[in-house]
Amino acid sequence: MTRIDFYFNVADKPQTISDLVQSSLSKRRLVTILADDESMAGKVSAGLWQKKAESFLPNVLVNHTLAKQTPVIIHWQENALLQDDMLINLTPSTPGFFSRFTHLVELVGDEEHDKIAARQRYKFYRDRGYEIKTFDHAQANSLAVE
Repeated sequence: MTRIDFYFNVADKPQTISDLVQSSLSKRRLVTILADDESMAGKVSAGLWQKKAESFLPNVLVNHTLAKQTPVIIHWQENALLQDDMLINLTPSTPGFFSRFTHLVELVGDEEHDKIAARQRYKFYRDRGYEIKTFDHAQANSLAVE
């Protein structure tokens, strides 16, 4: 069954995404990041590439020719999934394909609209019997990637 983690009160989502990806890559995990659209996917990818050289975070958009060989794939569609290890959901909705992944991470910011959408996703997962772990990012700046 998919492991689901919710990180609440995430003030800096780009930094948290980078931290999650870096932690996952150090454990040799594959990561798919789901964005709202291609524009957002490009911004997430650029943010990961612009980190310090000592924290190299290789990534490509799903339509790139090297997507099958890259450990971090960023996409915005439900098709063309290339791996099923870890999914970081950056959209306000529940991905219809989340259950194929070993680990799902939901990031919830400080904005009220983000919290409302997250509550709906949380309820969706809980009502289907998934065990959900929650982390208050404002209290403890640690990431629990196993």
